[in-house]
Amino acid sequence: MNQTTILKRVESVGIGLHKGEPIKIILEPLEADSGIVFYRSDVGVSVPALPQYVINTQMATVIGAGENSPISTIEHLLSAVNSYGIDNLRVIVNGMEVPVMDGSSISFCMMLDEAGIRELDAHKKVIVIKRDVEVREGDKFVRVSPSTDPVYHFVIDFAHPIIGRQEYTYEFSKQNFLEHIARARTFGFLKDAQVLRSMGLGLGGSLDNTIIMDDKKILNSEGLRFPNEFVRHKILDAIGDLCLLGMPMLGNYDSFAGSHKLNHMLTKEILKDPQNYEVKVVSKAVWHEKALA
Repeated sequence: MNQTTILKRVESVGIGLHKGEPIKIILEPLEADSGIVFYRSDVGVSVPALPQYVINTQMATVIGAGENSPISTIEHLLSAVNSYGIDNLRVIVNGMEVPVMDGSSISFCMMLDEAGIRELDAHKKVIVIKRDVEVREGDKFVRVSPSTDPVYHFVIDFAHPIIGRQEYTYEFSKQNFLEHIARARTFGFLKDAQVLRSMGLGLGGSLDNTIIMDDKKILNSEGLRFPNEFVRHKILDAIGDLCLLGMPMLGNYDSFAGSHKLNHMLTKEILKDPQNYEVKVVSKAVWHEKALA
């Protein structure tokens, strides 16, 4: 199995979730062994999508290479990129965040479908998890474990009548992603909006791109896309955050109340010890075949 990139350049425009500004996003092909690279066209800075470039995980995953080059909210795009099995890609934005689109990954899936996939003349590499790796923060945790058939399992527990305790198990594949994960939107609480805005965050959040709740109900007139859309979006985020390992991961993911912060801590913990993983050149017999189905 060979590495991939996209077949042609595609572009779109959307609103940035946190700054509320229009952002143009362009996806371009890259050659083998380039990885996923973001480029701030307004400041002329490239930032690889790797753990050492993560500079903030407070409300989103933010990467940067210096004070004037942050790129926020990369996880929804990377979730689609990871699920489509794309190894090499240049992402150009003319501002400090990736546009939020409708709050899910489906718009980025549509961009990738438009771009098409091109196979490159280089073997695909994956990170094979060799033993359990876990990070915790109180009762919250994220964990990876060895597996040849990757599964994401996530549990959330919110003291809110609409959310409550939700649990979902997802078998990693492109088709499953499109059917069960890609359309799950980000969510937030009305009571937090004023606090976020005072921090200069959430300025682009609206009912068009976020599930918004007051103390008792959902304010979006169309309701939910899935009964358990909240936990599905948490899996969407995790798939995107783990893309920062720099290559596809062959292993299971399990979490209770995980976050961008814990996912980032997990990627660093995995890579810290060579006994945790092995980088393998893979064939279809080894790699999870459904990943590119």
